[in-house]
Amino acid sequence: MAGNEHIAAQNHRTGAAPVAAAGSPKAVEFDLEYARRVIVSEAEAIAAMTPIVNGAFARAAEMIYHCRGSCIVSGIGKAGIIGRKISATLASTGTPSHFLHPVEAVHGDLGRLRREDIVIVLSYGGETDEIIRLINLVKQLQIALIALTSDEDSTLSRHSDVVLCMGKVNEACPLGVAPSVSTTCMLAVGDALAFTVMKARKFSVEDYVRFHPGGSLGAKLMTVEQSMMFRPGEKLPLAGAGDSIRQMLDRTSDLKRHGAVMVVDEAGRLAGIITDADLRRLLTRAGAAALDLKAGAVMTTGCKRIRADALASEATALFHKYRIDELPVVDAQDRPIGLIDVQDIVTIKVVG
Repeated sequence: MAGNEHIAAQNHRTGAAPVAAAGSPKAVEFDLEYARRVIVSEAEAIAAMTPIVNGAFARAAEMIYHCRGSCIVSGIGKAGIIGRKISATLASTGTPSHFLHPVEAVHGDLGRLRREDIVIVLSYGGETDEIIRLINLVKQLQIALIALTSDEDSTLSRHSDVVLCMGKVNEACPLGVAPSVSTTCMLAVGDALAFTVMKARKFSVEDYVRFHPGGSLGAKLMTVEQSMMFRPGEKLPLAGAGDSIRQMLDRTSDLKRHGAVMVVDEAGRLAGIITDADLRRLLTRAGAAALDLKAGAVMTTGCKRIRADALASEATALFHKYRIDELPVVDAQDRPIGLIDVQDIVTIKVVG
């Protein structure tokens, strides 16, 4: 093994930083053990945040839950970046929210605020000039204020309705000053607050998908009811088992695009299905006489079906496994409530 290759292999085994090859810039020795300590220190700090879930936390959650306006999140610098993420999490989990930059607030964005809103301000020290100026504006508008900070005696804390106090933490950077542990803890507390409210709202998978229609996760979580071509209450392509093919065609000719008719028994339960392909084969074989045949004699019995609350990906699996193009959607009593077409699945890009 060549010299450089031997060194690289040895470094890979030991976890040491790469060594520069001959003729390259001077090698830099990275302290990988320190890097591991950064991760451990942030993890330990997050675990130490659990006492913040107390009466004040419950009041903050209650304020957000009952908020009739929007939950406005604000902060400056790194805390502001964390604030943007918390606001996005709130908005995607059932709580209307947007981020307000404290500097932009005094240059027109203050117009975003309404009396029924709630403002959450993130500031580790609670004494930043931009934050103090924002506090004054928020209080003038008589808007409720929640603080996420480290100092219960700060200006931010004294003027807030609820204070979520993290306490002092030691930053992980080599100088002990760059926001790292503090912002990680802010993010964890913000997530805990957002998800606690989300759980109280009984926010469902269907709700989540409604707010994430374009994402791959949303597609994977989409239900059959959300993706089927017929909406609840719409007229369905249905025929009774005793109807003639002529009656079936007359009854379903004015409906939206569909590639099959669902056949029901006298109790309204799904008895079978007649697809366009079935009908073409029947007409080719029997000619005009086919129009007088009963739907019950023509239908495919024991057809596959799916519940409305099943995932659309389950429908995809049935389409692929049985090589079918239409799938009846039924309720708990096996009565048709919709029809899902393979093209509906392709359109929303659901993968099985």
